[in-house]
Amino acid sequence: MIPWNGITSVTFAYLLGSIPFGYLIVRWRSGTDVRSAGSGNIGATNVLRTSGRASGIATLVLDCGKGYFAVWLAAALTQHEERFMALAGLAATVGHVFSLYLKFKGGKGVATCLGVFLGLAWKPVAVSAVIFLATVLAWRYVSLASLAAAVSFPILYLLIGERPALADWTLVCGTFCSTLVILKHKDNIKRLLAGTEHRLTGSPKP
Repeated sequence: MIPWNGITSVTFAYLLGSIPFGYLIVRWRSGTDVRSAGSGNIGATNVLRTSGRASGIATLVLDCGKGYFAVWLAAALTQHEERFMALAGLAATVGHVFSLYLKFKGGKGVATCLGVFLGLAWKPVAVSAVIFLATVLAWRYVSLASLAAAVSFPILYLLIGERPALADWTLVCGTFCSTLVILKHKDNIKRLLAGTEHRLTGSPKP
């Protein structure tokens, strides 16, 4: 029997994840394309730098929220079947990175991953979030903090996750998402190594 409820939840998760909130917020507030400013990314950090604190926070909350909601809906449709919850989280992340509405281009997936794994495994992702914040406070590099959180999540899941097994769907999808985030930061890694990466210094607008 084809699990249509699971397939529907994963499909919807991709479409939801594809919504480019950062792009839409900047377009609504200033009529400009955020991809033509700063780093060219649609995520919260570039929105913060180019359009101000309020826009950056709104982007962060909405990108995080769509990841969480994708997992929540999959749970509701499939009676909390972990396979489809994890796949929906993965689909939402892939949607954000390869947005259907932006010709399969998008952000780096960090905030969406945060929402996804708050819904799947809140303990390890909470520790990853602490690592993220500590890294930002210490070095002021959001990209470095994102990489540290991405690398740490699968390890933390093995250590403190509820079902630390190699066949665990959350671990498999979490590892894939972490790898995707790292790959999307390849240019940032080059700049970090060269000492030319931009630090987080605040926003140009209130």
